[in-house]
Amino acid sequence: MSQSKREQVISHLRYIRQELREMHQGVMQDGLLPEPGEVRGVMAQLEALLELLEGKSSRKPKAEAG
Repeated sequence: MSQSKREQVISHLRYIRQELREMHQGVMQDGLLPEPGEVRGVMAQLEALLELLEGKSSRKPKAEAG
């Protein structure tokens, strides 16, 4: 893995980790679930990280649950 790609992966992971810590604190301290937009933001970061690691677009149509 190239050094710049490695730095990008580390940056994405740090951001995701921080966001998840904040969500966890909210749940544990206040008993509040995170806003849907917050969850979608973290999911988007995970998808971006996956695309970075795979080196291509990995987006596939989502199957609707319901």
